[in-house]
Amino acid sequence: MRNTTSFEDARRLLEERRRSREETLPELPQAPATVAASGLREAFLAELVVKMLFLRGNMTARQVCDEIGLPYQGVMEGIFRIVKDDLYIAVRRGDSMLELDWEFYVTEKGGNFARDVMQRNGYAGPAPVPLAEYVKIAGKQLPEWQQLNRVHIRQALAGLTISDQLLTKLGPAFNSGKSMFLYGNAGNGKTLISEKMASSMRGGILLPQAIEAGGHVIQLYDPTHHELLGDPAARAKQSIDRRWVIVNRPFIIVGGELMMEDLDMAWDNNNRHYIAPMQMKANGGVFMIDDFGRQQVPVRDLLNRWIVPLEKNYDYHLLAGGVQMQVPFNLLIIFSTNLAPKDLVEEAFLRRIKYKIEIGDPTEEQFREIFTNYCAKGRVVWQPEVLEHLIERHYRRTGRGFRATHPRDLVNQALDIARFNELPGELSAELLDAAVDTYFVDLG
Repeated sequence: MRNTTSFEDARRLLEERRRSREETLPELPQAPATVAASGLREAFLAELVVKMLFLRGNMTARQVCDEIGLPYQGVMEGIFRIVKDDLYIAVRRGDSMLELDWEFYVTEKGGNFARDVMQRNGYAGPAPVPLAEYVKIAGKQLPEWQQLNRVHIRQALAGLTISDQLLTKLGPAFNSGKSMFLYGNAGNGKTLISEKMASSMRGGILLPQAIEAGGHVIQLYDPTHHELLGDPAARAKQSIDRRWVIVNRPFIIVGGELMMEDLDMAWDNNNRHYIAPMQMKANGGVFMIDDFGRQQVPVRDLLNRWIVPLEKNYDYHLLAGGVQMQVPFNLLIIFSTNLAPKDLVEEAFLRRIKYKIEIGDPTEEQFREIFTNYCAKGRVVWQPEVLEHLIERHYRRTGRGFRATHPRDLVNQALDIARFNELPGELSAELLDAAVDTYFVDLG
């Protein structure tokens, strides 16, 4: 079944998905009314205030509270009293009756205190949430609760040439929120399909900017991988717990550069705190290991690393001082490879992967459709005999297999050649011949 979607249709679908996400955003938790309700110790928050002023310079109490994400009344007012009484900070100036508007600076005693504290914990960002609170909320944001159907997946894959047979395999696999193993020749869109399916995930998730566990701080929010959702003005309200943010369900992809240490807590030696690993940042969304089998670590070691998380839906991490964290593993993990599964993965591991799906080569009819759609999208002028020439000379005669990415790459390369030679932008058989000469490599 052909799937041809105009640019306007694709734009409309994207806008509908954006509105759907915004309509189903979770509510941010209410701000804690006391220090005890924040789940953090007074001493921890006192250290955080002194470190923040030490590193950033003079700030008003209001600015400190905004950065830390906790309300002044009932929570931070007591913390300011502690650090003032201990002579760690002092008032630089105050033109208002409200302490919130007073500007503070770090005293010499406070500077020495901050340096000592930062030797073991240099974190000076938004206040973290306790690990137990993160675990509780993350457990309510499972990707399999999306209840996606054929319409959602077909909309997500709009613009791609996907057969109903393949859609019938991909849909239930993605909707399960469990695990997938995608295999097939390179260039047939395994990564693109995964990314587009991830875009169908509705709503957003609550994410703490940082987590506290056993006195250690783990930075979780990562603007590289987490897209903020919701009204920024709403996030600034004093009535909500600003330690949390609402983000789009993440889609995180790693490739051949993946190392075993990337899956563990990373210690930031400069800032003296932990940074969450990729799979933890992907909780509630999708984590894709692309080019599986081409990592710089043995495949067996990489597979063994996933056995417990895949079976138990939680992961373990060890922090300094013997602190062990058990964190949710609530994500859809996709293994993608262009290597033969039988040469790569043991049967025992494949049993733990719920869905194994081959992304096969396109048929000649599908290849024609992909070529036609790409040229239409880019408004490339061409004649039917040009495509016939390409298929006959460079595929049928040579026995070369079709790949979904070939039309895009060959058309772009042919247009590059035309621009360099100052030729008209219309595709010709000669331009495609030249593109083929510099695109394919004879590996025989």
